[in-house]
Amino acid sequence: MKKILAINYSQTGQLDEIMDEFISSMTEFDIDRVKIEMINKFEFPWTAPSFFNVMPECVNEVPAEISPIIYKHKSYDLIILGYQPWFLSPSIPTISLLKNDAFKTVLNHTPIVTVIGARNMWLNSQISVVDLIEKAGGKIIGNLPLIDKASNLLSAASILHWMLNGKKERKWGILPLPGVSQQDIKSAASYGQLLKQHIIAGELNVFQQALVKAGGLIINTNILFIEGRAKTIFKAWASLILKKEAAGANRAFWLEFFKYYLIVALFIISPIVVLSYNVLIRPLTIRKIKAKKLQFSYLGIHNSIFNN
Repeated sequence: MKKILAINYSQTGQLDEIMDEFISSMTEFDIDRVKIEMINKFEFPWTAPSFFNVMPECVNEVPAEISPIIYKHKSYDLIILGYQPWFLSPSIPTISLLKNDAFKTVLNHTPIVTVIGARNMWLNSQISVVDLIEKAGGKIIGNLPLIDKASNLLSAASILHWMLNGKKERKWGILPLPGVSQQDIKSAASYGQLLKQHIIAGELNVFQQALVKAGGLIINTNILFIEGRAKTIFKAWASLILKKEAAGANRAFWLEFFKYYLIVALFIISPIVVLSYNVLIRPLTIRKIKAKKLQFSYLGIHNSIFNN
């Protein structure tokens, strides 16, 4: 019987639901279902100060202490890792797991499928996750990102409402429901069924091709453009805040400064920049965009169409 580790952290419960749907058809396998717990828990709902306070360490991928995990087996035939991005980086619980020595031992020489629950930006975080998995000796063979499909500005407003009051509801009765839609959460079961078929057939090396063909990974061009620039800015802010704090400055003051910068950048500057990009640059870079989308569709997956 195939041994599969399905592991994730979830603050709101959304990713737990996605993961449970994804593995729901795998009844023939020995599933070790693990949910990560932090020693110092992240509160939910967030407060605005607590939300922005995690940014510098998250962007710099500083791990925190996780509760000890008791694994059912010493090794697995497959690991399904669910995670969520925070500030264009893997969440602190995800980083903490990937830098945990016990997990790295389990990860070594093991194929990995990542399952992402995100607002809409996951590209930069996946770069980090793939890098950490490869450094631990694991091998990425698939990635399923499930995202909020509302427009960037509407999804940003609705997700802030959810994160700060704990209610997954339509703000003012006008904004879209925040997070991954229930329909898309349920769709994870069909992609899990697809993975199951490839496990049974011994064809994990072509699972991602089948997933992409089935519509399990679609990259929005505007998000691709935004992410290509935003991570550098976030890194600069994270470094600045930590540098100021180390010099004795008030961390809370600089985090508040970053908060207002982010609001202005997200709701005022980015729409103008994206509009200019779509009118002036995008028509001239179609081939480059396609190449980038192909790269992210198979990020870290070496037995992919790049080698066929």
